[in-house]
Amino acid sequence: MFRVAVIDDYQGPAAALDCWCKLPEGTEVAFFPDHVTDAEALVERLAPFDAVIAMRERTPFPAGLLARLPGLRLLVTTGMNNAAIDIEAARAQGVTVCGTRLLPHPAAELTWALILELARRTGAEETSLRAGGWQCGIGSDLAGSTLGVIGLGKLGARVATIGAAFGMRVLAWSQNLTAERGAELGVEVVAKDELFRRADFVSVHVRHSERTRSLVGAAELALMRPTAYLVNTSRAAIVDRAALLAALHEGRIAGAALDVHQVEPLPADDPILDAPNTILTPHIGYATQGNYTLAYTDAVEDIAAFLAGRPVREL
Repeated sequence: MFRVAVIDDYQGPAAALDCWCKLPEGTEVAFFPDHVTDAEALVERLAPFDAVIAMRERTPFPAGLLARLPGLRLLVTTGMNNAAIDIEAARAQGVTVCGTRLLPHPAAELTWALILELARRTGAEETSLRAGGWQCGIGSDLAGSTLGVIGLGKLGARVATIGAAFGMRVLAWSQNLTAERGAELGVEVVAKDELFRRADFVSVHVRHSERTRSLVGAAELALMRPTAYLVNTSRAAIVDRAALLAALHEGRIAGAALDVHQVEPLPADDPILDAPNTILTPHIGYATQGNYTLAYTDAVEDIAAFLAGRPVREL
């Protein structure tokens, strides 16, 4: 019997899919909807399994944890990048690590849901209306305003294109972005400081790495106007949290919309919950039915290929 654990299946979308019937004969799968943070409890849970399917970075797999799972043979992550897995340690231990495809549009769509909420405050208006109020605030215009996109990869490019469709001026910057790439998308490539000075909305779309850690820090936030907003649907560590909290509490920026957080799930005492002018969502940028279906169908293929001795999508 080849035993597979599907972990962090919040709300049970993985368990509800029918792709599992395509697993090879002799494969047993167990689903765990809860998130385990205690190391001892996690080892106890995962020790009986030959393979683990991890949803994004919900549960880290550092070298120390991998060393305590000697029976682990296959680790599958949804997506083709997972900074929470020590790939080299896994290889050294003989664990095969494979990824899956993910759709390019869900995170971009959520980015625009957040930008629109910042601009028009539909949630606050609905809450006020239900409490007996009427027109509790005044919205901001997108047409004619300036969108600054940090990172012009697949997601950033999609966000930029939608911004242009709203009639926004679109600026972009990343460490290796060329003017030619910007021209292809009708985007003005500028220096980082200029982007933060000019943008009404700054949206982050770079991968998390040592190079991008705290990429948006106190200096960048200080360049933003008090009417400007920051949106982060990438990774929390890209934005210096202490600097962001200070900017929000001091009113130096108009607000922030965050889908990613320093600790996930977000603790009840997290200081971001008390920060003014924030829109917070629980890391749902990738959480759509289409993405789950694609990712877990690929995970089943990964398992079948591994058992056949021909792993696919190895990381």
